[in-house]
Amino acid sequence: MKKALLLPLLVTLGSASSQINTINFENLSRISSKVALENVGLTKGDTYETSQITKALKKFYKFGYFDDISVENNNGNITFKFIEKPSIVNIEISGYKSRDEDKTMLYNAMGIKKGSMFTEQRVANAKAALLDMLQQEGFYNSVVEIDIENINDKSIALKFDVNKGNEIVITKVNYHGAKVFEANDFEEIVANKAKESFSWFLGRNNGEMKLDQLKYEHARVKELYLENGYLDAKVSKAFSKIDFNTNRSEVNFSITEGKQYKVGDILIFLDSTIKDPNEIISELKLKKDKVFNIKNIRKDVEFIKAQVADLGYAFTQVKYDIKKDEKNNIASVNFNVIPGKKVYINDVIISGNHRTLDSVVRRDVFLAPKDLYSLTDFKESKNALQRSGFFEMVNIQQERVSEDKMNLIVTVTEARTGNIMLGGGYGSYDGFMINAGINDKNIFGSGVNLGFSIDTSARQQNYNISVQNPSINDSKYSGSFNIYNKESTYEDDYTDNSSGFALGIGKRFNRHTSGFVNYSYSKVDRDYSTSTTTTNTTLVNGKWVTSAIIPSITFNNTDDYYLPRSGISASTSFEFAGLGGDTSYIKSNTSFKTYYGLADYLDFDMILRYKARLSLYENFKDQITDSGFYLGGPRSLRGYESYAFGYSADNGYEVYDRMFTNSIEASMPLIESAKMRLAFFLDAGAIGKQDFDTTKAGYGAALEWTSPMGPLTFIFSSAINPDPTDRTSSFEFSMGNQF
Repeated sequence: MKKALLLPLLVTLGSASSQINTINFENLSRISSKVALENVGLTKGDTYETSQITKALKKFYKFGYFDDISVENNNGNITFKFIEKPSIVNIEISGYKSRDEDKTMLYNAMGIKKGSMFTEQRVANAKAALLDMLQQEGFYNSVVEIDIENINDKSIALKFDVNKGNEIVITKVNYHGAKVFEANDFEEIVANKAKESFSWFLGRNNGEMKLDQLKYEHARVKELYLENGYLDAKVSKAFSKIDFNTNRSEVNFSITEGKQYKVGDILIFLDSTIKDPNEIISELKLKKDKVFNIKNIRKDVEFIKAQVADLGYAFTQVKYDIKKDEKNNIASVNFNVIPGKKVYINDVIISGNHRTLDSVVRRDVFLAPKDLYSLTDFKESKNALQRSGFFEMVNIQQERVSEDKMNLIVTVTEARTGNIMLGGGYGSYDGFMINAGINDKNIFGSGVNLGFSIDTSARQQNYNISVQNPSINDSKYSGSFNIYNKESTYEDDYTDNSSGFALGIGKRFNRHTSGFVNYSYSKVDRDYSTSTTTTNTTLVNGKWVTSAIIPSITFNNTDDYYLPRSGISASTSFEFAGLGGDTSYIKSNTSFKTYYGLADYLDFDMILRYKARLSLYENFKDQITDSGFYLGGPRSLRGYESYAFGYSADNGYEVYDRMFTNSIEASMPLIESAKMRLAFFLDAGAIGKQDFDTTKAGYGAALEWTSPMGPLTFIFSSAINPDPTDRTSSFEFSMGNQF
């Protein structure tokens, strides 16, 4: 309408002057004057043309930035006057999504943010998107009211007031035609589940309908059948019958199961000069005469691709064909491998590391320019970068440059590496424990770890300052230094006050194995309780200095920090004291842990764990200056109290100089939605002087919970055939400890 009113005016003004002297723009900030002049299409000295001005106005309005535009012609001096649309300077949403991070995602989904230009259509679209999200979450008949506040001519504040509608609750889910599986089997995989009794309890189904997930449910149900060999299974899309009077719903599926197939012949079509197909077949998850599992065939595709890609064929394609013998219920599989050409790395391009040095990123990328491509190296590069803790997200893309060359585009999002830590826990022996510290594991982006920590409990106070460089000058060598002060009380019999420092240097031999050599210097002031009585003539209060060198080696190829399902973690160290100082001894500690997931065999996330530890000590001086080893408690032998067997007044302060412990566990999910697992364990240990003369065992169950505060373990244990004088324990819990 405004455009139409302007046209007669423009014609009148156009007659005032036929030659343009100047072209000016007022109140223009959305676009530059240069862009505006290009859209006008006229310059100084041109003849004034009404049609050209009209054309320019139409172009300006198409930008969508302006509420009104007027034009004045004063003796050839042309002025365009703009009234720009206001900007949105503030957005509020009440009644829905209270957390800031949730609101940020919400605004993105609504297509609106601070600084956006205000239009009625944009606000209407945002409201529609908000209502759609409410409905997808199961809130029907919701109401959204919008309050628009004019701050000034150029600023608008928006407030979305949400009145959530009623939630639809699923009372029953029907799987019509299902005979092989029960309702409980389907509930483990679908998102929409029937409401259970005591639905308020942790891990129970509340029955809330998730409309956005309903369209995927039939695919999840069919996947369950395909994973169990029912290749002809048909599952209809979920049909929801909603009673809006009661806000209750039933969900229905129609299922035709078909027959169960077993695996027949497996063939791999691959040039044998690249790799022998028979070697690959023996390693596949699919096994002849076993029940067919579609999940295994997908894993096998990736496995075959990895085997060939590791030889440099980066762009390997693997296609498969399933041939069903319906008469005998056999499904044979043919894999066709198309390797292409060998591919070499052209360049490694790093981005996103605004703080972390390029060299710190590159040392965990195991492919460099001119290297032959390896899929294993590619995957392990990403894992190594993620394990570093420097980045929130790591993405490595393969950019094909030619038929035989590629670039690796390493894009990282940096994490906060400097932090103030405050935590705590409780153990039945140590009592309440408080941990505090300041740490930056990537100081100045160099990859160097600098930290200060305090650990305090009823029995110990420990202060530690440390610095560690995992790669000196981006080499395979590492270095460390720490200084500490510690006070420990043992069974109220004596107190050790110790302080000292350690220097270390290490070398990474390969991606999983590292060696270290540390030098340790410490001073100990031991004070025995005045109530202690003993006939041991070597037992005295006193001070001594220990100077020791400690070589060690570690290996770790586990697949997860908190919950490994595969791999081994092992280490061994030897402490040689006697390089000066008052003590002379050798102490060794060797540990071994292994993890084995059974999900591929049981279709159930059970994990078997085993760990063992052997500790030996040989003292070359008569003076007792070391407390030796202890047995008992969550860290060594469950079913007995911490330090139940060890250096104490009860055994005349005899040092236990050897100890062996081992444990086996079976861990399984308890409430997956709450990240709870249940583990059954059997522990056995032996301790003694010159011989393993004390052997003990315990068993029980542990409730493992990955809580918002960290890993928490509740241990219910029993000792096996304890002596009457043994200090046993039936319940303990710990925070932060790993198997």
